[in-house]
Amino acid sequence: MRLHIGLIICFAFVIVSGHNFEGKKKGSILSESFINRINKAQSKWVAGPNKFQTWSKSAIKRLMGVLPEHFIQVKHLDAIVHEVPNDLPTNFDAREQWPNCSTIREVRDQGSCGSCWAFGAVEAMSDRICIASNGQQNAHISAEDLVSCCLLCGQGCNGGFPTAAWNHYRFTGLVTGGNYNSKQGCEPYTIPSCDHHVNGSLPPCQGEEPTPHCTHKCIDGYPTPYDKDKHHGKSVYSVRSHQEQIQTEIMKNGPVEGAFSVYADFLAYKSGVYQHTAGSFLGGHAIKILGWGVENSTPYWLVANSWNEDWGDKGYFKILRGSDECGIESGIVAGEPKLN
Repeated sequence: MRLHIGLIICFAFVIVSGHNFEGKKKGSILSESFINRINKAQSKWVAGPNKFQTWSKSAIKRLMGVLPEHFIQVKHLDAIVHEVPNDLPTNFDAREQWPNCSTIREVRDQGSCGSCWAFGAVEAMSDRICIASNGQQNAHISAEDLVSCCLLCGQGCNGGFPTAAWNHYRFTGLVTGGNYNSKQGCEPYTIPSCDHHVNGSLPPCQGEEPTPHCTHKCIDGYPTPYDKDKHHGKSVYSVRSHQEQIQTEIMKNGPVEGAFSVYADFLAYKSGVYQHTAGSFLGGHAIKILGWGVENSTPYWLVANSWNEDWGDKGYFKILRGSDECGIESGIVAGEPKLN
């Protein structure tokens, strides 16, 4: 099996430098010393303390819910091929391009569950429904429905496959559902939001939540039956790893779901353009890519995470663009919605 070159480079860097930067505090991945050394080693991004310093390594790794076979599955999807325009903009932000689509500006929270594979999917699906309908249709697609009811998607809170999530959307459909405790939509998320940041406003994340039970039922008081509330995809495809293809896809059709390898230093991200510097490999993580740009001459992807707005740069982060940093450009999945 041939591993992608981006993953090999990241892994090799860890072998060379990991021992020099790992936190020395027993039972903790991060430490103040580790964070300080990251900031001294490079100037492209800023690391800072956060709630993950109190988490066990096993609890943190569970958040990285993209199972290893994802990158193999992506290769079996039909790849869309765009005619790249000659005037691709230097900066692009889907929030500004489609200001009437409120879901594009939303940062969700997966809680203490390895459901990132589902969140990256439903976030992009929701955005694309609004974009494809020119703002006439809005649907907050339910992460709960996908995590709990897609049997072929993997292991729920213990990880899954973005490709299977999009296929489930196409062939089975997904209902609407708001965030935890929102009582919005057919199936709101039932796993509590929690704090991923030292100075956050939410309760700290504790324990490991089980995968919710699949109910095929809307919450009490919701006016539409479960089967009638479903939205479907029209197509599912991968996007080639060339940055111009990804840029064109986002600019034409909206945000996409991506996946990348997470290392310990990423947990400490605060601002700037992330580039793996040090720390051990934790697992694969799915996110939503919604734009790109250049900061201090460094090209980046603009990405929404699913660890609430208290993490990173108000829930977002930037990551090096154009060199497949930690595999970020190798597992892009998207699709066209079937408008109701």
